[in-house]
Formats: sequence, C-alpha cells, structure tokens
Amino acid sequence: MSNKITRYAASIVIVYLLILLLVRIVESKLIFSPDYPGRLTGDWHPRGLPVENSSIQTADGERLHAWWIPHNDANVTFLAFHGNAGNITNRAELYRFLWNLPGNVLAVEYRGYGRSTGEPSEAGIYRDAQAAYDYLVNIRKITPGEVVSFGQSLGTAVAGDLVTKRNVRALILEAPFASTKAAARQLLPYVPGIAWLAKSKFDTTRKLREVNVPVLIVYCSNDPVLPSPLSETVFRAARQPKSLLQIHGMCHEEASVVAPEQYRLKLIEFLHLRED
Repeated sequence: MSNKITRYAASIVIVYLLILLLVRIVESKLIFSPDYPGRLTGDWHPRGLPVENSSIQTADGERLHAWWIPHNDANVTFLAFHGNAGNITNRAELYRFLWNLPGNVLAVEYRGYGRSTGEPSEAGIYRDAQAAYDYLVNIRKITPGEVVSFGQSLGTAVAGDLVTKRNVRALILEAPFASTKAAARQLLPYVPGIAWLAKSKFDTTRKLREVNVPVLIVYCSNDPVLPSPLSETVFRAARQPKSLLQIHGMCHEEASVVAPEQYRLKLIEFLHLRED
C-alpha cells in the first residue's frame, strides 16, 4: 500500500512540474495573442472616423503602425494602448467614443501586432509606448499637458510604465491588473508556485508609486477575463489624486459600450473638460 501511495504521490508531483514547465514555455503565447482572431482581420477603414495611418520608428529599429484620429475641437489627446489580442481595428468603437468626447486619439499597434514589425515582449512594448509618445510630441506637436496615457487590460501595464518615463496630463487604466504574479494567482489558484515561475513582471502597482498625475481606474463588476479584485488592488496602490469608475455588468474592454454615458461623464469630470 505504501509503495502505491508513493507512486501516486510521485505521479502528482511529475504532472505538477510538467504543468509548470509547460506554462513557462508558452508564457509569451499566453500573454501576447496578435494572431487571435487574426493579425490583419477587421475593418481598416472604419466609417465616420477620420483615420490617418501613421508609421512610428522605435529606438531599436521596429516600425509601428498606428491610427492618428484628430478632432478639430480637441484639447486632450488619448495615447491608446490595447489589450493582448487582435489589433486596433477591434477597438474602433472605443476610439470613436474617445474621439467624440472630443479628443484626438493615437491608437498604437505593438510590435508584432497588426501591421507593425517585430515580435512582442515586455521590454519591447514599453519601448513602443515611448516611441508613440515621442511621435505625438515631436511630429504631431501635441504638448505633454494634453496627453492622456490610456490603457486597456495588457495595455494598462504599458500605459502605466510610460507615465514613469514621460510627462503626461493623466493616466487612465481600464481593466488593469497589479502584476503578472497577481494575475497568475487570481486566474490559476489551483497551480501553486506558478506566480513565481513567470518571466514577465508587468508590475503596475510598483510603478504607480512613482506616478504623480491623476489616475482613473475603470473596471466592470463582472469581468470574465481579469476579475474585478485585480482592478481594486491597482486602485488601492495608486497615489492621490485618483478616481474610480465601476461599471455594473459583464465586460472586459467594453466599458464604453456597456455604459457609454456613465463613462463619458466620468471622463469629462476627471479630465476637467467642458461639457457642451
């Protein structure tokens, strides 16, 4: 009996170690999904949006594709960083929402996504954000006091990192997560130790200690991808001045679709915009 128990326990340990090894091997695939549902799928000419295709050169030689969506009456410019899957066409309705506020929008595709060159990595997409910001300031002549770093899901880590390196007006994080480790613990609680195996960090809570601009956290009460406690942890970590918008219902990156008027009014209040 004891030998049988020993073999059974050994089998469990081996399976557990294999799971950890597999997660380590495919970690990048789990974090970055540029080919889902398809790298170039979607409507690249959304009706009613004055999209200008832009090309941005990064410091390490990659060429990023972006949409520049100007508004004649804008006094704020959203530098928008999307989530881990798809491309910017999948977020056209969000950009329409921000543009109608009104605001300019620069929507950036990370390296390896959509029409951008390269392969995504944590350090790489941080460089992409800095290149996009420099493009706004140097090429589009947007003053730093007009720039709002805006991120959704994975993009919240990018938006947060940018604010520690460049001057902006404000930071908006929609469906954020505290770090890779925190997300792993929340999403895979039945695999102990997985958090410590992660190579990536995406440590937004640590970086928020360096952020002195106003921060707005937006999340849905029922998020099927990143549970709401992750967003609440990020909010607690942020320094003042900070604001919170909870959307009641199920959504992840769709807060502007689920509750557009509630979201619009919060942005007007948070950014001190004039309501027409």
